[in-house]
Amino acid sequence: MFVIYLVLWIVLNGNITLEIIAFGLPIAGMIYYFTCKFMDFSFEKDKKLMKGFIFLIGYGMILVLEILKANFATIKLITTSKYEIEPVIIKFRTKLKTKEARVILANSITLTPGTITVNLEEDEYTVHCLDKDLANGIEDSVFVKLLEKIEE
Repeated sequence: MFVIYLVLWIVLNGNITLEIIAFGLPIAGMIYYFTCKFMDFSFEKDKKLMKGFIFLIGYGMILVLEILKANFATIKLITTSKYEIEPVIIKFRTKLKTKEARVILANSITLTPGTITVNLEEDEYTVHCLDKDLANGIEDSVFVKLLEKIEE
């Protein structure tokens, strides 16, 4: 939070000089102190927030990579129809604790080509997959592992 306050101070001043940084450091420190004292904020919460933010950035990058891989797999499946496509609906459960993590997982599955989250009830997902090969390992996917890590 301190860094955010300092960056906000610099941005609002419009340029970076030694004087602006020299005045910004104690001002950001005072604002951070008052935030901790009067708004029930702490350094531990700050560390947890930063850890979650870093994990979410990593999650977003992995999501984009998985979307690209699924795009190519779906294109290959459709263009080289050596065998008949067998759509399948699967149900699985996760150990995710928060509603937010469950919704993020459901949206990640839906964003990935070839899969759609049809229903989410508590921790049970119903997913439609374009082909049975796309359904393999969906309950133990990289998304589930990362979201479990974020929840810790």
